[in-house]
Amino acid sequence: MNITIVGTGYVGLVTGTTLAELGNSVYCVDIDEKKVEGLKSGIVPIYEPNLEEMFLRNIQAQRLFFTTNLKEALDKSEVIYLALPTPPGEDGSADLSYVLKVANDIGEMITEYKVIVNKSTVPVGTADKVKEVILSKTHIPFDVVSNPEFLREGFAVEDSMNPARVVVGSSSDKAKEVMSKIYQPFTNTGVPIIFMDEKSSELTKYASNSFLAVKITFMNEIANYCEKVGADVDKVRLGMGSDDRIGNRFLFPGIGYGGSCFPKDVKALIKSGKDDKFHFQILEATENVNAAQKIILISEIEKYFGGNIKGKTIAVWGLAFKANTDDIREASSLDNIKILLEKGANVIAYDVVAENNVKKLIGNTIQYAKSMYEALENADALFIATEWPEFKNPNFDLMAKKMNNKVIFDGRNMYPLEIPEQNGFFYKSIGRKTILN
Repeated sequence: MNITIVGTGYVGLVTGTTLAELGNSVYCVDIDEKKVEGLKSGIVPIYEPNLEEMFLRNIQAQRLFFTTNLKEALDKSEVIYLALPTPPGEDGSADLSYVLKVANDIGEMITEYKVIVNKSTVPVGTADKVKEVILSKTHIPFDVVSNPEFLREGFAVEDSMNPARVVVGSSSDKAKEVMSKIYQPFTNTGVPIIFMDEKSSELTKYASNSFLAVKITFMNEIANYCEKVGADVDKVRLGMGSDDRIGNRFLFPGIGYGGSCFPKDVKALIKSGKDDKFHFQILEATENVNAAQKIILISEIEKYFGGNIKGKTIAVWGLAFKANTDDIREASSLDNIKILLEKGANVIAYDVVAENNVKKLIGNTIQYAKSMYEALENADALFIATEWPEFKNPNFDLMAKKMNNKVIFDGRNMYPLEIPEQNGFFYKSIGRKTILN
């Protein structure tokens, strides 16, 4: 099929590349001319494992194209995916201006039947709004479909090519037939395609992400209680996760969730509830707990240094909100760095993937190291903020030689407790006993 993707951000680029990999001709549209020229030249603007290889393969196969000309792409395509940003406003509501602007443009440009697919994460009722905008501009028949994405950053290509399910919200048999054809390569291998109404589909995305945010936050509360009573959260997690009603995913305690999805979607669902005079009490509590969890180790750092960290050098391993991505949106590292700087500490950080994005945001207010060990030179303590694989098995002898103090504050529980203990490090993690050096 011929498919247009409007928006070449994270979702649009991964979705477009995946659909091209499935044999479709895909036309990706973006208003950023410089970005489009870069994409045409084979430059992938985001970091995502295995994406570049698939991207270049489909450009070479002439199945993946890029343009700033929406009309040109529309005329060539049967299906139009909207993969546009829906950033949160100050009140938490999703900003639909990008989506509705493109809907208006589509209404003015289409000359034959099209299926318009909302791939963006949008509040309940957005499909109706898109339909109204297009109807105000044209009498050409069309259908609007809700088809939310469920991609994990760092695993987006894997999730795209091996989805657990495909959710399609549509009241049109014709549109359902088109969507079934697009996703036939998946359904042929047993992946279920779940058809429902548009509003239920829109809510499914928010409900899924919000539930996972609640699950993470609940585990963090359990971890904090473990420290109070002397229990070990790792053992509790294993005991809970072995129950197939619960499952072992998203039970890893740490310094809170971040990224482009969970914080935004929780806020948007809370705001949608308020608009409909409904109070999401669990989600409001989740937000509050997560905000406190993100900086929970700051007080521990201050306690170790006798209440004063002014002039102390803190090495930070990891800047991305999670491993295998360059995304720093709502990253816990940034919350902690901000407070450390306010309290007079010096910060030197290492994250080869996310460094440039942090520089764009906070510039040279901190130092940037070229390696994980360079970050430790004369450091008074190490703070681990991201669970990058290269941090999992470090040379503790080399660390001890470079650091002023053998001190680790681990926000991601990277090491079994016996490892820092055997190497003589003070080691404070989440939900486990503190190892004293």
